[in-house]
Amino acid sequence: MSVAPARPASLVRRLGSALYDLLLTIAAAMIATFPFLLLAGDATHGWKRHLLQAWILAVVGAYYVGFWTRGGQTLPMKTWRIRLVRSDTGGPVNAGRAVHRYLLAVLGLAAVGLGFAWALVDRDRLFLHDRLAGTMLALDERPRE
Repeated sequence: MSVAPARPASLVRRLGSALYDLLLTIAAAMIATFPFLLLAGDATHGWKRHLLQAWILAVVGAYYVGFWTRGGQTLPMKTWRIRLVRSDTGGPVNAGRAVHRYLLAVLGLAAVGLGFAWALVDRDRLFLHDRLAGTMLALDERPRE
């Protein structure tokens, strides 16, 4: 089965979806923090703080990777009609590629957002993590259910 070439979503659409996803990410991080604090206690210093940070990165990563590999969309991406696809085929993204993209996005965000600002100079307006992971955020032009 051949997949039609995907049309990239506009930068404005991708940033709108990212802002919406940020709100859900903050909520997921807050919810994930509660059981950690119940089990570990105060996590404002030392190794517990680093463990909490790793826990939140893992929970948020599971959220994104789970949605990207099961349909290619988080809730905000559905709202903004965007789908994560492979940039070479326009097909679905597997778990390995989704994890790779997530880790690259975290690094790009940690570098003062330069991974996202990369889209301003990229020839295809891709974020750096999409360029490196071989993915793209495409318009979801399928009819709504």
